[in-house]
Amino acid sequence: MPFALPPLVAVALALAGGAMLARFVRKEWQRVNAELHPNAARAEEGVDRDRLPKLRPDPKTGVYRAE
Repeated sequence: MPFALPPLVAVALALAGGAMLARFVRKEWQRVNAELHPNAARAEEGVDRDRLPKLRPDPKTGVYRAE
């Protein structure tokens, strides 16, 4: 007698396996990126957004310019 899974159980197992695989790939992707680009996180922390000029559209041309 062959072993048969009900379709709902098979779909649930496939979804659980897919979620575990996606989690593993995401963590591995982040680990490799952190290894390749160790200064990327520090570069974002160093930006002082208050000191950057604000961009406003020029009413005549529609081009954004610094204030």
